[in-house]
Amino acid sequence: MAERLGAAGGLPPAFIAAGTSSFTEFLSIAAPDLLPGRRPLPPGSAAELGPHATTIVALVYADGVLMAGDRRATMGNLVAQRDIEKVFAADDHSVVGIAGVAGIANEIVRLFQVELEHYEKIEGNPLTLDGKANRLAAMIRANLGAAMQGLAAIPLFAGYDVDVHGDDQTRPGRIFSYDMAGGRYEERDFHAVGSGSLFAKSALKKRWRPDVDHDTAVRLALEALYDAADDDTATGGPDLIRRLYPVIMVVTDEGVRRLTDDQIGPVAQAVVSDRMTTPGG
Repeated sequence: MAERLGAAGGLPPAFIAAGTSSFTEFLSIAAPDLLPGRRPLPPGSAAELGPHATTIVALVYADGVLMAGDRRATMGNLVAQRDIEKVFAADDHSVVGIAGVAGIANEIVRLFQVELEHYEKIEGNPLTLDGKANRLAAMIRANLGAAMQGLAAIPLFAGYDVDVHGDDQTRPGRIFSYDMAGGRYEERDFHAVGSGSLFAKSALKKRWRPDVDHDTAVRLALEALYDAADDDTATGGPDLIRRLYPVIMVVTDEGVRRLTDDQIGPVAQAVVSDRMTTPGG
C-alpha cells in the first residue's frame, strides 16, 4: 500500500475525489493490479493449477427463485474438496453460483458483492436486477484473458425482481447465464451450469412445472444434482455418511435465505432412498 500513498503520506487523489458508483471502476484507477482480470499471467495453460467447481442449478418457482450447488471440487481425476460451497448471496435479493476455476470464481463473487454494496451506499438505492446482471457480465468480460489460458469462471446469477409484480407472463424470480466473453442471457424457468449441467437440465426439463411450490422446488433441485452426479464424475451427490448436502438458497420478496442441513437432509435421504428402487428417477 505504501507505493500508493500520496506525496505527503496521505491517501492518493483517487481515494478522496468524488467517487464513482462502481467499485470495480474505482479499483481500476486506484489499484488495478487487484482486479482478477488485470494480473499478468505467464504463457501457456493454467487450467490445472486450482480446483474446479461444478454443478449449479437454478429454477423459478411460485415464491421466487431457488439456486443449488453440489459440494465437490476436482483437480484432474482427484477430488480436491468434498465440502466446497458454490452458491452465495450477492445481496439481499440475489444469489450467484460459481462453476469453473474455484479461486478465480470466488474472487469474482467477492468483488461482485462489494460492487453491489458500494453502489447502494453511493447512490442510496440498490441496482435493479438487470443492472446487477450487467455488472456481473462486465466482470466476467474483464477475465477473458485469464479464461483463454484455462482460468475460466462461469457464474449463474438469479434474483427476485422487486420491480416485477408476478403473473402468468411476468414472474419476479429471474435467472441469468453467461458465456466466457461476458455475454449475458436471461433464462426462462430453469437453468444449470458446470460439467454436469447437461444431465441436470435434462432432469429439470422433465419435472419442472410453472406452478411448482417451495418444497417441490427443493426436491427438483436435489433430483437434478443427483442425476448430474450419476453421470458426471466432477459432480458430487448427497453424501449421507458425511452429512454433506448441496447448498440451497431461495430468494423471495423477503430476501435471500439459505436452507439448513436439517431442512435439506431429509429430502436428500428421500431422493437416495427412492433411487434405490427406481435408479432412473
